[in-house]
Amino acid sequence: MITEKTSPETSRVSARKIQKIAILGSGVMGSRIACHFANIGVEVLLLDIVPRELNAKEQAQGLSLEHPAVRNRLVNEALMSAVKGKPAPLYEQSFASRIKTGNFEDDFEKIADCDWVMEVVVERLDIKQLVFEKVEKYRKPGSIITSNTSGIPIHMMSEGRSEDFRHNFAGTHFFNPPRYLRLLEVIPGPDTDPALLDFLMYYGDLFLGKKTVLCKDTPAFIANRVGVYAMSRVFQLVDEIGLTIEEVDKLTGPATGKPKTGTFRLSDLVGLDTTVKVLEGIRQNCPQDESRASFEAPSYVKGLIEKGWFGDKTQQGFYKKTKDEKGNRVILSLDLNTLEYRPAIKVDLPSLKATKNLSDLGKRLNVFFEADDKGGQFVRRSALGLFAYASNRIPEIADALYQIDDAVCAGFGWDKGPFETWDLIGLKKTLDQFEGEGLKIADWVTEMLDAGHESFYKIENGKKFYYDTASKSYQAIPGTESLILLDNFRENKTVWHNSDASVIDIGDGVLNVEFHSKMNTLGEGCIRAIHEGIDYAEKHGYQGVVIANEGTNFSVGANLMLMAMMAMQQDWDELANAVHQFQQTAMRIRLSSVPVVMAPHAMCLGGGCEFSMHADKIVAAAESYIGLVEVGVGLIPGGGGTKEFALRASDIYSENGTVGNAVLQDFLMNIATAKVSTSAEEARAMHVIRPQDQIVLNMEHRIKEAKEAVLALAADGYTPPVERKDIKVLGRNTLSTFYAGIAGMQYGRYASEHDAKISRKIAWVLCGGDLTGEDNRVSEQYLLDIEREAFLSLLGEQKTMQRIQHMLQTGKPLRN
Repeated sequence: MITEKTSPETSRVSARKIQKIAILGSGVMGSRIACHFANIGVEVLLLDIVPRELNAKEQAQGLSLEHPAVRNRLVNEALMSAVKGKPAPLYEQSFASRIKTGNFEDDFEKIADCDWVMEVVVERLDIKQLVFEKVEKYRKPGSIITSNTSGIPIHMMSEGRSEDFRHNFAGTHFFNPPRYLRLLEVIPGPDTDPALLDFLMYYGDLFLGKKTVLCKDTPAFIANRVGVYAMSRVFQLVDEIGLTIEEVDKLTGPATGKPKTGTFRLSDLVGLDTTVKVLEGIRQNCPQDESRASFEAPSYVKGLIEKGWFGDKTQQGFYKKTKDEKGNRVILSLDLNTLEYRPAIKVDLPSLKATKNLSDLGKRLNVFFEADDKGGQFVRRSALGLFAYASNRIPEIADALYQIDDAVCAGFGWDKGPFETWDLIGLKKTLDQFEGEGLKIADWVTEMLDAGHESFYKIENGKKFYYDTASKSYQAIPGTESLILLDNFRENKTVWHNSDASVIDIGDGVLNVEFHSKMNTLGEGCIRAIHEGIDYAEKHGYQGVVIANEGTNFSVGANLMLMAMMAMQQDWDELANAVHQFQQTAMRIRLSSVPVVMAPHAMCLGGGCEFSMHADKIVAAAESYIGLVEVGVGLIPGGGGTKEFALRASDIYSENGTVGNAVLQDFLMNIATAKVSTSAEEARAMHVIRPQDQIVLNMEHRIKEAKEAVLALAADGYTPPVERKDIKVLGRNTLSTFYAGIAGMQYGRYASEHDAKISRKIAWVLCGGDLTGEDNRVSEQYLLDIEREAFLSLLGEQKTMQRIQHMLQTGKPLRN
């Protein structure tokens, strides 16, 4: 179960409960929104239209249009397609049972049992109005009604409806895919009850895990209005500067704090026809927009539309996937001048090279701004256009600048929004550059500067404030007052640090150990920080320690490069010491005299998973992808992970009063196949996350909840655990069974010889070796010793070294 505490200030809005929701429309968005509500335990009624004709299969079965299977065919097929799709819309497949399906003709009256009715039908005002007329007939008074429209004016949809309907009606715009993209735009109608808006903002944040942004009822709302302008600016500059699509996608990707899809790859994913529709919608519906002309699609985009090359949905757009004469997959790129496909061109821009080794986004952006090459020109000119455009949208589409930043970052996956980015580059530094681009920034920006305010945001006492244009002063960002954001503490509250990690005082007697190595790999620097953090807490009377960070991923595991170097130099003693230190760090987390809580998010692999499994408690983001992946490089988990699964199997035997191979076999398969959970809920099913651990929907609440968990453990009179010496292992008989199964897999060519060897090593540790007693009890240290021995024996294998080198070079596992 996903849990999160509510604070006193949420008591008013939390009085309304959502136990059942009706989703009207089962298309791509409707079915996936239904899945996300099922993720959080809400009962869902998913409805769609009745088919007007039989398909071939139904005709062959002799069914009629009145048969229930036919009448619900569209909704059932849509839901099945969503559940089977990737990325997975459900945290666990079993959650699909929370969704009941039906159709608009037979089941519409069932919405009377629902607390919330959400319309997700086709983007046509006339059809939506017909749906709402029917909703009015069957809904219960006081129930919420919302539309997932991406741009139809909210006030037009509620025209002619009753007072109760209008008071309880708003827009709730999810982004696709709704489980993964964090933005939820909440748009009021002219008569929407303010209390309903408060509830939707609260519910979306706490229960759905979204960045909720209150928007005005303006065309395309906030994220699409600003994000699509940014895309149109890119389209415009490509011709002017003379860039290739490969160059643009590199310059609008991670190098400038944006997703790796870049601009043109993203357009192919979304669909160029959809992109042009949004561009044209804004151009037509925003006659007063000073940049209205920018939303005109360029000639090369119109050319693709004429050819019917819309992107992934038509197998070709700006990129085309094909195969060469040998049958190998090849991706061709579009030449924007000729509209013909050609082999991809390697990007070679001096500005990109100059920023390659800079991890700090602000430093990278400033290098681009100073560069004179095409890359520098492009980044500079596109950013200036975005800054000016965003400044002029206040107060048209939003009253507060943080709303624009939040919407764009959560909706499009940007690291920083327009105003945050402007701060990184320097507001005063850019002032004299707008006029040369024919751009005009909003008057409130110059007024802010004239008043002595030189940034849009500032941090004071661990809290982030934004410049409020109405009061002309800095105000706390609503909803963030209780959050713990490490960016707000790092400068003044760091008590220890090295190049890979920091120990930060986050208040109330709690320390936070933060990793900031490359990809948060766990090398000597991170391991030392864990020891330093726990030591500092113990010596200085702190309540406990949180281990968490705000990086893209929690940790991708141990530093493979360091291990590979020691193995190639055959420095076996040093390697043994390194593995022993890793294991002892896991045990230090477990046996600390103060509570230690881990707060993983996103990828938590290998050593990150092992350390988490040793904490007093895990407070995981729902979007956590956790697993022991060492098999991918020819090793077994050697930082206590294999030992820990043996221990957990023993506890399951004790709880269930049984001794069997099934539990241990599941653990063996998970480790041997390097299984990674697709969510924190699946990690719970894998026994990585325990029943007493906590899952938090909104990643931003994770560190706050982890801190509260530390304080709760301390307040309850925390007593550190002692090393376990009562772990029941199954020994030789079960080991023989596993060995026979592994041999069968190898014989059937489902596993290579080296895979089989690795699997036998895993089985050896899980079974506690080949002990022959009937009731074998061993200690954690015994299991750590045989785990370490197995790990080191594999590290000396040539095929393991080949796998490690391949992983370092390609980022992909090698099967040999």
